[in-house]
Amino acid sequence: MSDAPPPSGPSDQELDALDAHWRAANYLAVGQIYLMDNPLLTGPLAPEHIKPRLLGHWGTSPGLNLVYTHLNRLIGARGTPALCIWGPGHGGPAVLAGSWLEGSYSETYPDVGRDAEGMGRLFKQFSFPGGVPSHVAPETPGSIHEGGELGYSLAHAYGAALDHPELLVTCVIGDGEAETGPLAGSWHANKFLDPVHDGAVLPVLHLNGYKIANPTVLARLPHTELDALLRGYGHDPLYVEGDEPRAVHRAMALAMDRAADRIAEIQAAARTGGETERPRWPMIVLRTPKGWTGPAEVDGLPVEATWRAHQVPLPGVRDNPDHLRQLEAWMRSYRPDELFDAEGRPTAQVLACVPEGAARLGASPYANGGLLLRDLPVPDLDGYGVPVDRPGTTLREPTRVLGGLLEAVMAATADRRDFRLVGPDETASNRLDTVYEASGKAWQARTLPTDEHLSRDGRVMEVLSEHLCQGWLEGYLLTGRHGLFSCYEAFAHIVDSMVNQHIKWLRTSRRLAWRRPIASLNYLLTSHVWRQDHNGFSHQDPGFVDHILNKSPEVVRVYLPPDANTLLSVADHALRSRDYVNVIVAGKQPSFDWLTLDQARAHCARGAGLWEWAGTEDGSREPDVVLACAGDVPTLETLAAAQLLRRHLPELAVRVVNVVDMARLMPHSEHPHGMPDSEYDALFTRGKPVIFAYHGYPWLIHRLAYRRAGHGDLHVRGYKEEGTTTTPFDMVVRNDLDRYRLVMDVIDRVPGLGVRAVAVRQEMADTRTRHHAWIREHGTDLPEVANWTWEG
Repeated sequence: MSDAPPPSGPSDQELDALDAHWRAANYLAVGQIYLMDNPLLTGPLAPEHIKPRLLGHWGTSPGLNLVYTHLNRLIGARGTPALCIWGPGHGGPAVLAGSWLEGSYSETYPDVGRDAEGMGRLFKQFSFPGGVPSHVAPETPGSIHEGGELGYSLAHAYGAALDHPELLVTCVIGDGEAETGPLAGSWHANKFLDPVHDGAVLPVLHLNGYKIANPTVLARLPHTELDALLRGYGHDPLYVEGDEPRAVHRAMALAMDRAADRIAEIQAAARTGGETERPRWPMIVLRTPKGWTGPAEVDGLPVEATWRAHQVPLPGVRDNPDHLRQLEAWMRSYRPDELFDAEGRPTAQVLACVPEGAARLGASPYANGGLLLRDLPVPDLDGYGVPVDRPGTTLREPTRVLGGLLEAVMAATADRRDFRLVGPDETASNRLDTVYEASGKAWQARTLPTDEHLSRDGRVMEVLSEHLCQGWLEGYLLTGRHGLFSCYEAFAHIVDSMVNQHIKWLRTSRRLAWRRPIASLNYLLTSHVWRQDHNGFSHQDPGFVDHILNKSPEVVRVYLPPDANTLLSVADHALRSRDYVNVIVAGKQPSFDWLTLDQARAHCARGAGLWEWAGTEDGSREPDVVLACAGDVPTLETLAAAQLLRRHLPELAVRVVNVVDMARLMPHSEHPHGMPDSEYDALFTRGKPVIFAYHGYPWLIHRLAYRRAGHGDLHVRGYKEEGTTTTPFDMVVRNDLDRYRLVMDVIDRVPGLGVRAVAVRQEMADTRTRHHAWIREHGTDLPEVANWTWEG
């Protein structure tokens, strides 16, 4: 620690200014919840001034206003670029109040001016039809964190701080949010924060004691137990407690100063002093009453400092004269005539500690990451594509090929530091470990001689928490950088809810002209269902794509590249894209190369296309059957089935169609990538059977294509929850996705073929039976399966 004297704290004049700003923010927060007219209380409140539906959350707002007020002071005094993550769920009134007072809200929305008329619009629009949400959302200037769902604030804060060495990210954590699993895991993010190249995160744990209807766990812990817990997480906590405003202002100002001084010491020691020990970062524990300064009692029941203050403390204001009188007394207790002039503008005292320009929290460019975003230097794919002389004769591990490209991207961003690869302990397992040649794995904790690739300044982020990986990457992208999330397919479901919120954020942001596009959130899902035969049933679930394709079509994209070159092409597109969530499902096990790099580029640009070399069409007539496929293993089984049909039923005209972009199956009216009906019918035909081998749950294909004229002729094979620890081919047999079953499906569905090809069908069924016996005796797949290559 430094020998410098402790901060002296604010002067009385500064305390008066801080309190004025805080009272003004509280007044505005109450007004947003209740009023749609008479914003300055120029006359007595009347029922017609009250909104017909009272929505919003008061309980957390005074504490958030306190943090906003004191961050203003810190930023203004020190010139520190800052961002705040507002974790408590529905704290929108407070953050909107702070941005309106500083003027950033009116700059973003000129019709909501910083005057009485604008104040009236600020009040009426809150939780009102055609207005803004009750929680911090994309519409809120200065925000990167959706406040409607709890658990992710601290992970977002650390993601925002990575590779922004100048930035202070304050994160207000509600004590209800602190009970969630993702937040509990996020305390360990400080073991990954490099004080040289990264910014600082200042957690503010706000203990107001209650959730919606129950006490909170951390607020009821004895002080010694809470202190031991937070110190065990690696923090030095500073405590601010009380309910007397002036004393709390003084304590909060001192705590902010001490935290900022300690952060500056840590960064100086690491950046100029060569310090390599993991620091103990400061944090603040703020304990104030829930609904502080609001009604103490309503209808004979205590409200302030209880769970009753959580949402709308006075619920019957429009119809109950007593409640209306209480509301007016409550709002006048803030002395608005001292805070706003006759035109409704904040007074000089209210704005005395507010920073200017881009230093304001609501105007921070870090909260509008597209302003900072630079194009990612993705190298030309020609240096990374694999040669393919003949399809289906050579084998590659597709994700290992992709790893070479990612290593080049990591190397190209070494100086600018705006690309990160995140994943739950699976980078090497997923065959991406070539990236370690350009960057190690971020790690600030103790190391041992047996460790490999750990680095204090590494940009590969591995922690066995999908929640934390997701939160890091979201915070990183939202503040203007690029990244990729690599994950085992089955466990991507852990972040279903998180990605849902991010998709909603992107969809809303696209409708806000002032929000600049950010880099897409890119997933690489590998170790997938068909090659999890060694880990077994627990690791087999291809349903993440179903979840994604339920979401906003202008935002979501799902790609199933069948080989290494198509994976490169899809990844190149995804890494360069903006404002999407791209899900790429690709195998890490050796799989066949089907297309040259140029063919792969063309095929991926189409999204779905005919593989003429694989079928037996001669152009003189329509095909008798279409074999369609999506995914690497389904593509293998489809082509093996096509080869069997070529051998056993050479007179049959077979068309092979491969789908890379799953949205192509949807109508264009439902998704920007969807095919027009004419294009779909030309590719898949009308009135001919289509046997579709799909990577995931078969009903997804039916859902995507249900409006098509040929839907009645569509028969889909896919994963149907049949799995265990077994051989790779037995996985497809168990789920009726194997080549022999596909041939049987063709025979069963092409008119007249069932009688003519009965012997072929029987041979296919017998081979499946022989397979069953073979693997139980030998433990390996049939030789004709294990040694198969394309013979077209």
